[in-house]
This record gives sequence, structure tokens and C-alpha cells, in this order.
Amino acid sequence: MGDAIKQTDQNWRETLTPEQFHVLREHGTERAGTSPLNAEKRSGTFRCAGCGQELFSSDTKFESGTGWPSFWAPLNDAVETTVDRTFGMARTEVHCARCGGHLGHVFPDGPRPTGLRYCMNGVALQFESDRS
Repeated sequence: MGDAIKQTDQNWRETLTPEQFHVLREHGTERAGTSPLNAEKRSGTFRCAGCGQELFSSDTKFESGTGWPSFWAPLNDAVETTVDRTFGMARTEVHCARCGGHLGHVFPDGPRPTGLRYCMNGVALQFESDRS
């Protein structure tokens, strides 16, 4: 989905807000229920706030009740995963495939058809409506 983007922390700090930098580059987590994207219901595409890569279609978004935007599947080749062993447990961490930015985690408790819940930090996403 495009060439990999590699930048220094200083370059990222110049282009991201402090909260975006904390989540995308330092693997932080925004406070639950704080993202306006939780209530986003329009048709469109959710992109990486770091590099603009298309990540999720609004067609896969659902209300998980967790306080974070949730999706049952990413777009093809949009994300990569690694094992996160912080907090004394193993979770599957989700990253943007283009810039490596931390987006959130994926859990096996989502709806059909995948049974997955991609629980994303809203600050790591930007929404682009299909209506221009």
C-alpha cells in the first residue's frame, strides 16, 4: 500500500500533535471515550494520522462499547501486528503497515464475519468521508 515511511522522532514531533506522537510513536493509549471518531457514522475511510495510509473502511466499523473506535477488519495489507507483552499479558498490537505507527490492539471478541475487534486509538486515525 505504498513505500515504508521512516522518520526521526524529531520529524514526527514536528508533524504530529503531542497526543498523536505519544500514541503513534511511543505506543501510548488515549483515554477511553475521548475520541470524536467513536460516534462517526458516515461512509468513508479511516486513515493513519501519521502518514495518511488507508487503514479501515467505515463498512467494518462497529460499536464495541469499549470507548475506542472498533473495526472487524482492516483494509488489505494496511496493518501489521506484533506481540505486546506489557502489563504482564500477551496482546496483539496493531501498527500502520506504512509508517509503523501504533494504532491499538486486536482481540478475538468481535462480531462476524471475522470475530475480531480491532480496538484503535482515535487520535491515531483521521476520517475521510466519501462525500466530498
